[in-house]
Amino acid sequence: MKPAFAALPTKQELESRIDRLRTALDARDDAWDAALVVDKVNQYYLTGTMQDGLFLLKRDGAYAYFARKSFQRARQESPLSAIYPMTSYREVAQHLGSSPVKAYLEKEVVTCAMLERLQKHLPLRETAALDGVIGAVRAVKSPYELACMEASGRAHAYLLEAVAPGLMREGMSEADLAVRLYEAMVALGHHGVTRFARFQTDVALGQVAFGENTICPSNFYGPGGMKGLCPAAPLLGDRGRRLQKGDIVYLDVGFGVQGYHTDRSQAYSFGAAPSDETLRLHRACLTLQKQIASRLKPGAVPHEIYVSVTADLGADFRENFMGVGGDCLKFLGHGVGLYVDETPALAPGFREPLAENMTFAVEPKKSVPGVGLLGGEDTYLVTPAGGRCLTGGEKDILIV
Repeated sequence: MKPAFAALPTKQELESRIDRLRTALDARDDAWDAALVVDKVNQYYLTGTMQDGLFLLKRDGAYAYFARKSFQRARQESPLSAIYPMTSYREVAQHLGSSPVKAYLEKEVVTCAMLERLQKHLPLRETAALDGVIGAVRAVKSPYELACMEASGRAHAYLLEAVAPGLMREGMSEADLAVRLYEAMVALGHHGVTRFARFQTDVALGQVAFGENTICPSNFYGPGGMKGLCPAAPLLGDRGRRLQKGDIVYLDVGFGVQGYHTDRSQAYSFGAAPSDETLRLHRACLTLQKQIASRLKPGAVPHEIYVSVTADLGADFRENFMGVGGDCLKFLGHGVGLYVDETPALAPGFREPLAENMTFAVEPKKSVPGVGLLGGEDTYLVTPAGGRCLTGGEKDILIV
């Protein structure tokens, strides 16, 4: 397979996103004056480059990008013309003016020290949270963004179905498999990183684990487990756990093209066919995944999908569903795009209706003590006909 590829965003694409953000702020607040974007992923979304800088959007639609490191690279990568060097926020103040303003900031990202510096140099009369506003704008994907995710999804499916089985060898460690998997991903066009929005979440590939390690306690906010390299870096895979005949191998990894991710999981049985009971439980998860995906239509409410689906689960299946014991999580899927874990989630409390061209990873999973993690995960596009799969579709346990 040729490496996945997508062109860079055009100036028209970026200015359309900027205008959508301005329109969303207008709809939310008739007293806003400016938005100050410091999050690098949000800057990339609006400018096409990712630097140490600040993006300024004013209520009248004027915008400017101030790059500290690297201004030269920002000019090379971004098709926008309003890009300026920055040594301090004083340069931003010159564009913002001297009148006191109500500014929207990413409050989940701006540190206390950064806020103090902004308040020192800019005439901030009042601040409000930008996070939810820009998150909602980003949730609906443009044709360009969908093209990136389609390319990612095709490579992702090929990786897990055609490439990963050939990388597995008896006696190899989880870390060995993770390294070989990453090499294969880059060769297929992966952009090199798997990004998560959750605060202080470090991820290399995702979950790469064998047998009981697939359900070990994990600091990661997901239904599966992974021991990782060491307590300081619970990433990649356990150096000591060796692949044995009969092991369930579970891969839950993100793939990405030009910053845009897809998310998919695949279970394998190494060297032997899985038991009938293991197959039954795995297929029950796949059936549930298809049912959830069929409900991803414009107007559907994530909270209602979650409540309806989980209410129909039997008591036996509910045990160790989306986790183990008392560590089971309350979601069925999540938005995906520039982050693997975007909003909204298919979870309690998310009551805003879905919109066409949102994208979700759907992942109903069940832990089976003594066996490991079962179930699948795929990325879907919200359409009037229900979720359209971008990553190949629900797959049985693959026997290697």
